[in-house]
Amino acid sequence: MIKNALLISLSFIVLLGCNPTTPKLPYLGQYDVVYSKTGNDTVYHKIPQFSYLNQDSIKVSNQNYQGKMWLVEFFFTSCPTVCPIMNKQLLRLHREISSDLKKDLQLLSFSIDPGNDRPHVLKQYRNFHKLPKENWDLLTGNETETHRLGIEHFMVFAGKNSLSAGGYAHSGAFTLVDAKGYVRGVYAVTNLDMTVNEQEYLRMVKELNMLYHEYLTTRKKTDL
Repeated sequence: MIKNALLISLSFIVLLGCNPTTPKLPYLGQYDVVYSKTGNDTVYHKIPQFSYLNQDSIKVSNQNYQGKMWLVEFFFTSCPTVCPIMNKQLLRLHREISSDLKKDLQLLSFSIDPGNDRPHVLKQYRNFHKLPKENWDLLTGNETETHRLGIEHFMVFAGKNSLSAGGYAHSGAFTLVDAKGYVRGVYAVTNLDMTVNEQEYLRMVKELNMLYHEYLTTRKKTDL
């Protein structure tokens, strides 16, 4: 499966390079329509400002990841079900993408159980699961704000649920955010039966490469 994903990813990059009219990913989430005499304009909402502690007890915010694309998940370290599967898929993605793309991609894992997931717990979790350090941050902060951020802005569910394993329920999806802070994709990679939705995973790989092509094109225009 990894070889298939690599072939699809590489083939897609080649196609992008040969086709200057490659369609862009849509903008997702809430939006406003601004009316004027010269025409109407759709204004999409960016991810709002946030502030968290990472696994190294360093306070970080949007500014720390400015200019990078983000791939985001909501999780908690004591999760016995979906979280380990999700992190395996992020590790898989991290192994498969090019070194150039890695430099422009930030992985973010927001803990929905900050009462337990203090920075030292996140650091132990990262070390135990051998998560890469260079572009993957695990974040902990205000619980209510984190749940709201997931639901209202990253378009994935996150919240307390006494009936769920570990006391929390959350989506098994990942959210793709562009370098300007707009949501461009949501991918339900983990199924309800705890299996991996391979079609969704490959769609995530494909659309990440699409967004990277858009990112490089925009950067080139800026450098001119």
